[in-house]
Amino acid sequence: MKKILLVLKHEFTTILSRPSFLFAMFGIPVIGVVVFLVAGQMNKGGSTPALWTELLSSAPTVTAEGYVDQSGIIKEIPSSVQPGLLIAFPDETSAKQALNNKEIAAYYIIPADYIQSGKITYVRPDYVPIGTSGQGDLLEWVLQVNLLGGNIDLASLINGPKNLQQVSLSPQPQRDENNMLTFFLPYAVTMLFYIIILSAASLLLSSVAKEKENRVMEILMMSVTPRQLLTGKIVGLGLLGLLQTIAWVGTGRVLLALSGTTFNLPIAFQLPPSFLVWAVIFFLLGYSVYASLMAGLGALVPNLREASQATILVIFPLIIPIFLLSLLIDQPNGMLAIILSIFPLTSPVAMMTRLSSGPIPFWQTALAALLLALTAIFVVRSVARMFRAQTILSGQPFSRKVFFDALLGRS
Repeated sequence: MKKILLVLKHEFTTILSRPSFLFAMFGIPVIGVVVFLVAGQMNKGGSTPALWTELLSSAPTVTAEGYVDQSGIIKEIPSSVQPGLLIAFPDETSAKQALNNKEIAAYYIIPADYIQSGKITYVRPDYVPIGTSGQGDLLEWVLQVNLLGGNIDLASLINGPKNLQQVSLSPQPQRDENNMLTFFLPYAVTMLFYIIILSAASLLLSSVAKEKENRVMEILMMSVTPRQLLTGKIVGLGLLGLLQTIAWVGTGRVLLALSGTTFNLPIAFQLPPSFLVWAVIFFLLGYSVYASLMAGLGALVPNLREASQATILVIFPLIIPIFLLSLLIDQPNGMLAIILSIFPLTSPVAMMTRLSSGPIPFWQTALAALLLALTAIFVVRSVARMFRAQTILSGQPFSRKVFFDALLGRS
């Protein structure tokens, strides 16, 4: 046990003293806090958002347009229409003359058979293939009001209810499907866990492969057994990954909770406290699986270069949820999402996607954690058998057959 602690302490202090790791662990949350505070001040101050709006978008240009009503439908212009936006002309000749004199930007021709055909001709001097038809929406509103005898209230109801109240029978707040956070929040959580698990597992691969390549491993083998070395490295680097996970997820959780008042976000987009607990559980279990596989890979190959080339074989299951991310977010309770979140090699990422997309049954989360824990035990024990002095000190070109045979205890 004492030797395991020595290996653990060495790995922990060595990685923690690297500036790159310190920046990744603390620098990124600090940047997030700064961005949050700046955005919060911009949101509170009335002049600053107006300035950004003015800089990032140009004010819409409102120009007058004319219309020629050959059908005689338009008897009056509703009071809600700003005067001067729609100008009536008795015939097309006068409308065209006003267009040539730049008194109007365009004009509409409402034919006599409009009620039967429903067609309107829009005339303007320039060609705008992707532009809108100017005051077309306004003319449509005027036609609706006049077709209904000037009843503005009835015309407004044609476009939908004035006040739509939604009542949900679910005890959980429901998210607006049209809100961009419905997609962005699960996307950010998924990428976060993918990066954290992969980076923490890659640290173990790099550590084993480098020590084997520069022959430091031979010196270590004189003092500790292969299993003691593997255990110390997994636990030490796992603690670093856990600290990084808590720092990133905790900071994001706090900022997201505060954003409910700063940015007036709906409560449905605030992750529950249980999310952080499940995040820690799935990180530890997911890290145990992939870090052990990375360590076994580093134990077989002769150098870090060959180990990096073979990494895709190990991490490919973790990439599958990334490829199907849009589908998982759109259908978090679909059959494919359930399978990927329960299957041990994809559950560390897929389950986090589902948990951040909305509430899911507790039994699915518990079952996924149980299967992932059993897989972690199997993989750690299998890789421990690969950590033999003969295997570590010899090294050989990477082979999928050799890797899986060693993992399954066939060699």
